[in-house]
Amino acid sequence: MSEGRTDYGNGAVKYVIRAKLRANGYVERPDVVGAIFGQTEGLLGDDLDLRRLLKTGRIGRIDVKLRNKNGKTVGEIIVPSSLDRVETALVAAALEQVDRIGPCRAEVEVVSIDDIRKEKRERMIRRAREILREMVSEVTPDSSELVQKVKEAVEDVEVEEYKGLPAGPNVEDSDAIIVVEGRADVANLLRCGIKNVIAVEGTNVPEAIVELSKEKTVTAFVDGDRGGELILKELLQVADVDYVAKAPKGKEVEELTRKEIKRALERKVPVEEYLKEIGERPKDKEREKGKKKPKPKKRPERRGRPRKKKARPKRGPQERRLLDRLKRLKGTFRAEFLDEGLKPVKEVELDELVEKLKSEDGVRAVVLDGVITRRLVEAAREKGVKYVVGVKEGDLDPEIKKGVKIITMS
Repeated sequence: MSEGRTDYGNGAVKYVIRAKLRANGYVERPDVVGAIFGQTEGLLGDDLDLRRLLKTGRIGRIDVKLRNKNGKTVGEIIVPSSLDRVETALVAAALEQVDRIGPCRAEVEVVSIDDIRKEKRERMIRRAREILREMVSEVTPDSSELVQKVKEAVEDVEVEEYKGLPAGPNVEDSDAIIVVEGRADVANLLRCGIKNVIAVEGTNVPEAIVELSKEKTVTAFVDGDRGGELILKELLQVADVDYVAKAPKGKEVEELTRKEIKRALERKVPVEEYLKEIGERPKDKEREKGKKKPKPKKRPERRGRPRKKKARPKRGPQERRLLDRLKRLKGTFRAEFLDEGLKPVKEVELDELVEKLKSEDGVRAVVLDGVITRRLVEAAREKGVKYVVGVKEGDLDPEIKKGVKIITMS
């Protein structure tokens, strides 16, 4: 055993209960252990019965150290525990209920509950310092320069450029993109493995973002402050945004943890829902806001047959079935491949849809919660896909669509 380190046998030990013992007479270790098991029995219920906990390894061997002097006994009780904090505290409190050991009156008082993981962390930090000192002493000035360059490169985490804007490497190829405010936001999302991200770099939305929004499914991911709201308003005015995600109130995207980023993106809402929440209308209706519509002039009554209203094209059973699949995917930012029987065979993320389709055989239909792009339709034609179903259709030439049935919600 190394100096300053206690071995508790069980590697899963989280806490160690330490208690003082005083007995008004001469007692030995078996007497103490017997009193602990006997007088705590039934106090904590079956799940926390000490005998059961010992058998299952959730508490370790109870260690008792005693000193006998002048006919009295003092000592220490040590109980290793792999229970959680609350359960460990209950076991500690149960130890204090022991008031008699053998024929002698006794008193048990819990002194501390040590967090073993804290001890391990402290050892780890001490060792890391030693390793770092050894490394630093061996690094030459030239090496220090190289380390700094590597550090800068890591901090930049592959931030690339798309038409002069900070972006991830997958922006051009992905069918879905995430639009953020600045370069630091892009870097933070890249560190979390999200590569289809691009920054607006200011409140004036660049034309490159506007053009991308016409072809791709766009999620606006902004800071949870006033600045984020201003950029979002500008984006909604000039770009075709599909979803809105926001950082927690008062936080910026660049400072979020991986968990916070994931949660924020999972909670994104369709842009229509966001506009309803803030009491605004969608863009096409906003222009008409406040304007009174002129009353239509009465036309002279026509005699004869009444004019028929233009009927919407009827959907066949297969189209209705495919649109039902699309409704199930709504808000997931994902796509699925269907086989000859229109049964799902695989589900994929939008940003890897085209690549996955190229490597998949036997796909008859592709259903996606996003925009149907030229690149996707070309890949579908190559793989013999009959149907491509999406939220809306991008800028597609009629020639490209030959051989593939495009179905949208509208």
